[in-house]
This record gives sequence, structure tokens and C-alpha cells, in this order.
Amino acid sequence: MTGPSRDVVQAGRVSGGVHIHHGAAGAEGTGARTPPRQLPGEPHRFVHRTAELDRLDGLRTAEGDYRPGVCVIAGTAGAGKTALALRWAHRSRERFPDGQLYVNLRGYDPGEPLPPLEALHRFLGALGVPAPAIPAEAESAAALYRSVLAERAMLILLDNAGTDAQVRPLLPGLTRSLVLVTSRDRLSGLAVRDGAHRITLGTLAEAEAVELLRTVTADYRPDDTPEQLAELSRLCARLPLALRIAAERAASRPHLRLDDLIADLRDESALWEALSTGDDEEADAVHSVFAWSYRALPPQAARLFRLLGLHPGPDFGPGAASALAQLSLRRARHQLDVLVGAHVLEQTAPDRYTFHDLLRAYSADQAGHDEPAEQRTAALRRVLDWYLHTADAAQAWIEPNEDRLHLDPPAEGVAPLTFAEYDHAVDWAEREHANFLPAVRAAEQAGLDRHAWQLAAVLYNAQSPSAVAADWLSVGGIGLEAARRLGDRRAQARLLESVGFCNRRVDRLAEAFDAHTASLEIWEELGDRRGRADAHNALGLIAMRKRDLDSAAAHLTRAVAGFDELGLGHWSAVCRSNLAEVHYQAGRLDDAAAAVEAALADHRRRGDDRSIGNALRIASDIHLDRGQPEAALRAADEALEIATDLRDHVMEGYWLLSSGRAQQALGRAAEAQPSYHRSAVLHRRLGDRSREARAWQGTAQVYLASDRTADAVGFLRRAAEAHRTLNDPWHEAAALEALAQAVEPEAPEEADRHRGEALRLLGPFEDPRAAGIRERIELLRRSDGDG
Repeated sequence: MTGPSRDVVQAGRVSGGVHIHHGAAGAEGTGARTPPRQLPGEPHRFVHRTAELDRLDGLRTAEGDYRPGVCVIAGTAGAGKTALALRWAHRSRERFPDGQLYVNLRGYDPGEPLPPLEALHRFLGALGVPAPAIPAEAESAAALYRSVLAERAMLILLDNAGTDAQVRPLLPGLTRSLVLVTSRDRLSGLAVRDGAHRITLGTLAEAEAVELLRTVTADYRPDDTPEQLAELSRLCARLPLALRIAAERAASRPHLRLDDLIADLRDESALWEALSTGDDEEADAVHSVFAWSYRALPPQAARLFRLLGLHPGPDFGPGAASALAQLSLRRARHQLDVLVGAHVLEQTAPDRYTFHDLLRAYSADQAGHDEPAEQRTAALRRVLDWYLHTADAAQAWIEPNEDRLHLDPPAEGVAPLTFAEYDHAVDWAEREHANFLPAVRAAEQAGLDRHAWQLAAVLYNAQSPSAVAADWLSVGGIGLEAARRLGDRRAQARLLESVGFCNRRVDRLAEAFDAHTASLEIWEELGDRRGRADAHNALGLIAMRKRDLDSAAAHLTRAVAGFDELGLGHWSAVCRSNLAEVHYQAGRLDDAAAAVEAALADHRRRGDDRSIGNALRIASDIHLDRGQPEAALRAADEALEIATDLRDHVMEGYWLLSSGRAQQALGRAAEAQPSYHRSAVLHRRLGDRSREARAWQGTAQVYLASDRTADAVGFLRRAAEAHRTLNDPWHEAAALEALAQAVEPEAPEEADRHRGEALRLLGPFEDPRAAGIRERIELLRRSDGDG
């Protein structure tokens, strides 16, 4: 995410985010980040559909845009709608310089379709909008989405849409973008109301179907005749999905006569007709091919296939598969290879697998038919146990100082992963991130409340260090409700703590305060001294974020005393570091330096890298205020090295602010600007608007020193507005003071207004630092008046 040092950030009149300009070329980026490139891989062995590809090419007007910018690719299940859309999208990427967005709306999955609001949240996040800035209501989020896309040329692929209502909030309005929608329905409302084009994808012509079969089988069965292949294509209703599965089965049995395979398929067709109540010829053909392939699987592979339909998430690895089917990891990998070879499962990366939505539905349906209810429940318990215990093992590396839950042993046949080093644990957390919320939801829906709350609690500490805090809040909400249903007060308090910390990280300070206050009440009720100390530390951090420094110091002092009484030296040192920051914020530099030096020495003795880095960041700020920029930069650089080693974007983004200030004080603008730039990008992705705005303010100071006043003013106006929206008077006042300095040469009256407003905002603060800033601003106003 780091650009070259020649990259600069430019504010001004932008919608939805900061714009980046790369060198002299000045090509505008997307929201201060690399344009999103979300398309899945291009389909393998794609044949024909040339007329449809030509029609898609023809959507572009002579002016090079797309109006109306919506096209629905409709067709029956298995007709190759997604493959066509991806084929065209990949070969047309250059037409959309601002990137591509992709989402599977899961309109036909066995589970719930993806709500438009969730899709909007994903898209807005990819476009650089921080989580707290995304409205909770779908209508407002859609309006923001249209604003962000207003000047961009993007390709947006909405896959597997079930209804017009799923699609309409995701249409960008009048832009240079194009939306491709795939659906089994015609979505006539989009044509009537939105002027959408429609391409209806039918079955392949017989010659095309035969060619597709030949493409897959030629290297294995060169002697099959065109007549035999034509017969096989007719039994597959000439649908690409069914043809590929049938071709794969034929290719895997090169010594079996094709006539015998065709006879087997006819038998499966008869079986399906006996079981089916529908009369849709194409759907029957797809189901017949599925059944044909399923019944040809070895028994162990067939069992794994149907149990995988119970997996709650979008993809999975061998570990989860082994838990579902009670197989060894080696055996699970082998059976997964069998399923991939049979073309009933897709391998998307090493040790990662997913289903086509039709096959997922068929798999779950077979589990319902062939597995008794108690066996299905047992399989779900096993995979949830696998996630729970593997996450617990990851927590031991990612958050080793956090208490681990006392878990029941995993079910028989479950072999959770263990990790040999920190990076392996983080790799797992990143791979499985998309499965965390579905796993907790599956536990809730199955009535497994103990699994639901324990998964939520453990997954909070087993997240990747760079995970977006807002992503866990839905997980935590489900876990908290499960704990309440169980009447487990200790579990509620623990989850409320995590909910509070997540809300603080995304600037929802009121919600964070309520959660930590409720947690403290429960710990008081239970007489849990450790819990009380944790809650006071958390409330102290919120008070410090709100710059209620007296309250922060009171809470943190109580936390230190509580941890000291319990002999918890690590947490006592953490709170002493936090107290050092309170002293620093108040301008009591000697007290801050003494506290942070003692805490840093304690952290170094314990080898706690994360806490060492945080103490170094505080020390850097103190050095800078004391006029020691070299020492400040050394401390910040050591902290940043720790953040990089830990792959922790939360810490890296925050500590880059200190690094940028030190570099700027040393006159190293060429180094400070990229530090602020990366900090802004990281905080935008993480949803921390306050710290993102501070990065903008740092960039503005660099620009002021470089005589780029107009750019500086743009950033400072945005920073002041962001802090005002967040109800953060301290940082708003700082932005306004800097803005006054920037505009004063050309607009002295405006500068005076900004200084007056800054003084008003600083009025309630009584600490030495606030008093010093007020005195400085008042002196400037008197000086201007005398002039």
C-alpha cells in the first residue's frame, strides 16, 4: 500500500476520499489507494459465446462511455453467465482505469441472499470510505456510493442477483461506469426503470457443445466420435456447467466406452425424473449430471461432498473438511483432490476450495437426504469446534497476554491446527477471516449458544492484527446475545469489553463508553478484581481519546492499583504507559518521561514487543516536544520496525504520525510526506477517521513548509470538518489554528475567525498544554490587531 516517495496526496474538492497523484503523470487514484481489482480469475477453457461477447463490446458508445450503464446477463442455471461476464471483464479491464468491483449476491444460495447494505459496505470500503462514514441505512449508503463513483470509470460485476431489489441500490447513477449483472431471472424491472440492456444466454448450439466436450477430453479420449459427443451433449441439455462436469468424468475414465458412460447418465436422468416434481428440462439435466457425478464418487468422497454443504462460510481448507467428515488431514486432502477432479468442487488457491452455488445447494440437499439430522448436527459441531480450537491456538501467538478461555475438548475426530510461529497464526487468521461471521451465525441458528459466544470471544483475539475492527462487531453482537440467553454474566462482561474496544477503534466513543460501563458493572457484581482493572483501563483510554484527561488519569490510576494488587505486572506496565500518555497530552513532559521510561524498561524485560512499540511512540512524542527530533525519530523508527514485524496496520498507521512529525522537524519533507500518506491510507482502511484526519493535517504542514499553500488549505479544511463531525473539539481546534496560519497571507480576516473559533473550542480544557496553546493564539490575534 506504500507508494513511491514522488507520490503526493492532494485534497481539494473531492468526493469520498483523498486523491493521489503519481509523479508528473497526475493520474488520479481511487480514494488514496490502489484502484480495487476484485475480479475473480478468468475462466479456464472458455469457448464460443462470440456473439454475446460482441454484444457486450457494443455497449460502449462512440464517446467511450456506457449509457445506460447496466447490462443483465440472464439465463438458466449452469448456462455460463458468470463465465461469460468474467471472460469479457478480464479482456476489457483497460476500459475501466478506476478498477473493478465484484460481489456474489448469492441470490440462489441455500442460505440468505447478500443484503444490498452489506454489498454497499463492501464496495464503499474498497473505494476508500472509512467504516464509520458509511451510513447504517441502505438508502443513505447507496447515495454515498453514487457520489463516490460519480467521476469514475469502473466495472461493477454483480454476480448471481436474485431480484431487482438486490441490484438497484448498487447502481452507480450517471457515470462512465458499467454494471454487469448475472441472474437466472430476466430482472425486467431493471430494463423498465433503469434502461438496462439484457443478454439472454441460452444453451450452446450442438456444434459448440461438442467442441467444449472435445476441448476437455481430447487428450484422454481422442477416439470418441462426434455422434457420441453430440448424444452426451444432448443429455447435458448443452449447458456449459453440466457439459464440463460430464467431460471431466469422461476424461477421468479414458478406457471406459463413451456409450457406457452415456447409458449411465440416462439412468441418472430416469432416477431424477422419478424423484423430481419439476418439469424444467434444463434444470433436470443439470441435476441429472450432478447426480451422475455424485453417484460415481467413491463413498468417502461422496460423504465429504455432502458434508461440505454444511460448511457455513464461502470457502474452506483441508482442516475444516477433515473436521466435518472426521478424516485425517492427509485423507481429507486426497478426497478434496478427488472432488476437484470430478469437477464438483473448485480449488481457488493452495489448500482453498469453494463450490459453484448450484453445487453447494446440491451438496446441502444430499446431506439432508443421506445424513440423519443428528449426524448433520454432529458434523456442524465438529467444524465449529475446529474453528474454536484453531482460533484459540492462533490467539496464543497473536495476543499471548490475553486470557484464554477454558474450552471443552474438541469433538472426537477433530484435529485443530497448531502454529509453529507468529506468522503462521496470522496467515490462518487472514485466510479464514471471511468464515468467522458465518461460523458464529451458524452456531446461533443451530441453537449452539455456547459455541456462538465462545467463538465470538476467541475470534476477537485471533483476528489478524490488521483486521478492520468494524468487521468483528457483528460477530460480537451475536456472541453477546448468545451469552445473554445463557445467562452467563462473565461471558457477557468479556464480550462487552471487546465490543467497547472495537467501537473505540472506529471512533464510536459513546457506544464504546456504554459497553465498558456495562462491563464494569458486571465485574463489580461478580466481585472480579481483574475485570474491574481491565474496565478502568478501557474507560481511561476512552476518556483520553475524548481528552477528558483528569477522568483518564483517575481510571488509569485505579487500573494500575488493581493490576499491582493482583501481581499482573504486564498489565500494570501497560497502564503506566497509558498514564504516561495522559501526562504527555496534558503537557507535563517530565512526568510523562519518567512514567514511560519506567514502563519501557519493564516491557523490555518482559520481551513484549507490542507494548515496547507503544512506549517508544510516546517517548518519540516527548522527545519532539523537548526539541530532540533525532531522538524522536530513532524511537519512532524502532517502533515502526516492531509494527512491521507484527504485521499490525493499526499500530503502524498510528506510529507513522510520530515518525512524520519527527521527520518534518528535521526538515525531511521528502520522508515525512510518505509517512503521512501511508498513515492516512491505513487509517482509512481501518475506519479510524480521527487518526486519518491527523494524517491529513500532517501532510498539510509539509505542504505549508514547501510553499504549497492551496494544497495545505484543502487538507486542513477536510481535517477540521472530520474532527467537527466526530465531536472532537481538541483536534478541530488544532486544525483550525493551522488553517489560520495557512490562509492568513491572503485572507487575514478569515484567519482571525479560525483562531477565534479555535479559542472557543479550547475553552473547556484546563491542562498546561491547552493553556499554552490558548496563550499562543491570543498573542497572534493581538499581534494581528496591533498590525
